Amino acid sequence: MQTIYFDLDGTLTDPKPGITRSIQYALERLGASVPSEDELTWCIGPPLHASLKKLTGTDELADQALLLYRERFSEVGLFENEAYAGIKDTLATLAAAHPRMFVATSKPAVYANRIIDHFGLRPYFERVFGSELDGTRVDKRDLLRYALDEAKVDPGSAIMIGDRSHDVVGARTNGMSAIGVLYGYGSEAELRDAGAHHICAAHPELLGHCVA
Repeated sequence: MQTIYFDLDGTLTDPKPGITRSIQYALERLGASVPSEDELTWCIGPPLHASLKKLTGTDELADQALLLYRERFSEVGLFENEAYAGIKDTLATLAAAHPRMFVATSKPAVYANRIIDHFGLRPYFERVFGSELDGTRVDKRDLLRYALDEAKVDPGSAIMIGDRSHDVVGARTNGMSAIGVLYGYGSEAELRDAGAHHICAAHPELLGHCVA
């Protein structure tokens, strides 16, 4: 029986407004140049501190930007987000065939759990795995290793589904199968180059790879 791990941002929900506007807020507060929302979509998915360092130039400024980002995101940005249309139907079908499904996101677990509850996705998942606010397990390789160990799952029977290269690399590093999705924020080239075993343009296509 396969166990399925889902990424959150760009895979279950579209978080673009909340993430990009919270980054804009942080940069504006720091007096830095503020790109448009569309110019910041590359920040959706990868560990946020690394993206903020690219935007600000130093670790110290990235630290300040992260605190400012969370100031807005924890109250407002968290819910400037929406579940992808029809995702509950796909999850319900998958859950009927796979008793064990999890969320594995680089987003801090304290935020990820609130988002999963807000959109009514809790019934489909046994547990939500995320990073800590101090940066622990923000790397998808570390996160998935922890998630596999905690759930006592054999990597050889586990699938990771996500929209960015970090999801694929994390899965392959841990001996899992990796499915990339194109409706999020990663390109087909990014996912193929990272080594995705399968690529799906829309989430209903997942059923063909995960349901016997």
